[in-house]
Amino acid sequence: MRPLPIAVLATALLAAAPPGANATPGSIAAPGPAVSKLADTQLDPKAVYFVSYDGLVNNNAFQKNGLLTYKGYQYAAWYTADRSAVIGRRALTQRSWQTVTLPHRLTADDSHNVISMGISRTDGRLHLNMDSHSSGFFYVKSVAGLVDDPAGHPWTTGQFGAVQTTLDGLALTSQFTYPQFIATPEGRLQLSYRVGVSGNGRNALAEYDGTKWRALGEWSSATGTYSSEHGSSTARNMYLHGIDYGPDGRLHAFYTWREQSNAVMCASGGLTNHDTGYVYSSDRGRTWRTAAGAVTGTTGGSDTVAVGDAGTVVDPLNPDHSLMNQESQATDSTGAPHALISYVPGRFGQCTTDYVADRTRYGRTFHVFKDPAGAWKKTEIPVAPGSTQRSHLVFDAYDNAYAVMPYGRIVAASKSSGWTDWKTVYDGSGLNAFGEVVVDDTRLAQDGVLSFMYQRKSSGTTPSALRVIDFTLPS
Repeated sequence: MRPLPIAVLATALLAAAPPGANATPGSIAAPGPAVSKLADTQLDPKAVYFVSYDGLVNNNAFQKNGLLTYKGYQYAAWYTADRSAVIGRRALTQRSWQTVTLPHRLTADDSHNVISMGISRTDGRLHLNMDSHSSGFFYVKSVAGLVDDPAGHPWTTGQFGAVQTTLDGLALTSQFTYPQFIATPEGRLQLSYRVGVSGNGRNALAEYDGTKWRALGEWSSATGTYSSEHGSSTARNMYLHGIDYGPDGRLHAFYTWREQSNAVMCASGGLTNHDTGYVYSSDRGRTWRTAAGAVTGTTGGSDTVAVGDAGTVVDPLNPDHSLMNQESQATDSTGAPHALISYVPGRFGQCTTDYVADRTRYGRTFHVFKDPAGAWKKTEIPVAPGSTQRSHLVFDAYDNAYAVMPYGRIVAASKSSGWTDWKTVYDGSGLNAFGEVVVDDTRLAQDGVLSFMYQRKSSGTTPSALRVIDFTLPS
């Protein structure tokens, strides 16, 4: 047989190369997704346990942040068996945790009443907001410099101030839910929260500059009319899939709407959630724009982001498919926004009648993202969650995507495939985890480790172990 000409051989080799492989001579293709277990440590042998809204108060995927990393130390917050709020820390080089018990106890058996943490880089303080669901909140902040020099500060209650029901005197609302701390690129700390109640609420922001808190105002609307083929609703709330700064300083927010009136649904046992929306801000949350750049709302102004605003829906879906609220979002290294959403696809029927049973049996998770050409893409992840609960999205150093699913399972897709080759990379076996997990979004960027907090299954109100597991990713 005659040897192939060099040009033909080169063409054949390129055709056989894996998708996305860099064909430049001498170059090395970026690695695909992979996980390698690094450690599994115990925070608390007996954390508080009760199932509410199908979840646990210590492990809601939408918590921001129940687990975070800063300057070589990792911090965790939870409620222990006697309902006391606890803060733990460890050096990343250590597996043992130091704990401080705060003078506050969980007020209700409600999984919404999470603890969220944030860090203000301007003064090196750790902030906590906790224990609220359409009610007042409880707030604690550390002494200045605690997180800048952790080794120089003993881990004691004396490092934290009194438990407050305001932000240092700033009263926000008597109907407060879903605290999420976000650090601005300049190091200020912002607090995202909901004013009002489920089905009739508005999103708002406050900001801490290292000296004092101030309210920036509300930026989403509860008013207007939404109509489906079944009926109409005149009140709602925007549920965020997250609120995060990308590498270019844009503040991104994916969301879904929940209508107040069940008239919009085909059956009363479903969820009134509908549509996946997206807006961003280039001025630290003051002005909100559609993906195309059109202004669609102003924080603290008379025109806020509303259900009928043109150009805000990126994946339309009616209220008949039990679309989950508060799933997850992230940005890749280019600043492109991505989200995870989950619902019951139409191939399983056009009307969910029991969202718990239907989501558990038929629910599927989808990856939604904006491609370089500006088009919105959606890929179904071919691993069923088998749960009513949420998954959490992160990226490694090569922009491979990882979805941490209920029960601590990890599925992943390579950037080289266009995030279409989703597969299981860790099946969660042996964890005995209940439902959702809390991912440390801040650690992955610092040392390439995917770290998440999970709680072991129990029954009734019997406390169970709360743990943190770590995986190395390609870096």
